[in-house]
Amino acid sequence: MELTLTDTNFDEELKKATLPVLVDFYADWCGPCKMMAPIIDDVAKEYDGKIIIGKVNVDNNPNVSMKYGIMSIPTIILFKSGQPVKQLVGYQPKETLLKALEV
Repeated sequence: MELTLTDTNFDEELKKATLPVLVDFYADWCGPCKMMAPIIDDVAKEYDGKIIIGKVNVDNNPNVSMKYGIMSIPTIILFKSGQPVKQLVGYQPKETLLKALEV
């Protein structure tokens, strides 16, 4: 399951999520973000029903990006019970992303 998260719906979606949420902070113009997209899609398929994938376009959603101190993209944050538990910055191989989900 993939959610498009925005400044408007971010907090609400995280509060109502019953599964961990892996949030990808990205921008359309970002090369490393484009490289991460198929990896995140693979993880989403492998963990279908176990996690929710959320995507935040940092250009369109500056408030939530600022709230979580996003300075570089891609930044991926794993939330459990609405709280950030793991953060990865920059391009990450699939193995690293899978390891982060074990938190």
